[in-house]
Amino acid sequence: MATYGYLRVSCKGKQDLQNQRFELLNYAQKNHFEIDEFIEVEISSRKDKDKRRITELFDRLKSDDRVIVAELSRLGRSTVECIDLVNHLIDLKVTFVAIKQNIAINGKNDMQTKVMITMFSLFAELERDMISERTKQALASKKAQGVILGRPKGALGASKLDDKKEQVEEFLKHGVAKAAIARMLKVSRGALNDYIRSRKLLAA
Repeated sequence: MATYGYLRVSCKGKQDLQNQRFELLNYAQKNHFEIDEFIEVEISSRKDKDKRRITELFDRLKSDDRVIVAELSRLGRSTVECIDLVNHLIDLKVTFVAIKQNIAINGKNDMQTKVMITMFSLFAELERDMISERTKQALASKKAQGVILGRPKGALGASKLDDKKEQVEEFLKHGVAKAAIARMLKVSRGALNDYIRSRKLLAA
């Protein structure tokens, strides 16, 4: 059984990381266990799970391991994501502790865990409904103000080939086969043809 302490601050702040580390070590000492490894991240919660090292953490976990955080918000970028991650930990039978919220899930399929799963699922559903409702209200308000929603007719969407437009033009100019261009730029032949058509580079 391994215990992982997950520490994250939104920007460079060694003091904040040290404070979180102290809080986790203090909790572990009071509850008679040791933290085997700390995973530290200095990055915004808006970044994806890979950059926040969440994926790395979950890949290491085995049944009966333990994850401890200073507070639930360190784990995810939104209430929904935090709840989804905790539910995933429960599925993995991993013990989870969030000190500030006084959450301690033992990773076993007992009544306490079942109640927690139910509560988290309800909170996640509520959060999703609230986000959906806020989005609908914002769109309705814009529509009432006469704002035209959606992409203007005839407008081109962004393409991952936009920054390679000059390369595409140069290749085409020198008669390079489209299949070869697609391979060199690591895109499908269809995506390349669509890009050429939409940007009117050459007749596809």
